[in-house]
Amino acid sequence: MNLDTNNHSVFLLNYHLIMCIKYRNKVIDNPISNRLKEIFEYIAPNYHIELEEWNHDLDHVHILFRGQPNTEISKFINAYKSASSRLIKKEFPMIRKSLWKEMFWSQSYCLLTTGGATVEIVREYIQSQGEKRKSK
Repeated sequence: MNLDTNNHSVFLLNYHLIMCIKYRNKVIDNPISNRLKEIFEYIAPNYHIELEEWNHDLDHVHILFRGQPNTEISKFINAYKSASSRLIKKEFPMIRKSLWKEMFWSQSYCLLTTGGATVEIVREYIQSQGEKRKSK
């Protein structure tokens, strides 16, 4: 397992982000998805975020990324949604016809933490701490 480090900690913080188009309008094709990904990769380093995987459907994107303990994820997501919405509408003006009141992203999003162990495995590990000492 490759862990990330900074001056004072060792960590592995993976996130799965799902963002939908407002009212699930089907406007994302390959060129738009590629441009959305480029914008993500441009903004991400400012927030100590590194893109791991990207994919899309017609009405949403799935993003796997890594962060750091000091990453302000909600600020990053808001900055990304604002910048990408503005740039996509400017660079792909025909998309405006398919949007609701020119709103590109839905206000909500789904953010999940990911890792190699399930919550149940971590819970059992924490509960078992000190058991070896107690049995001696």
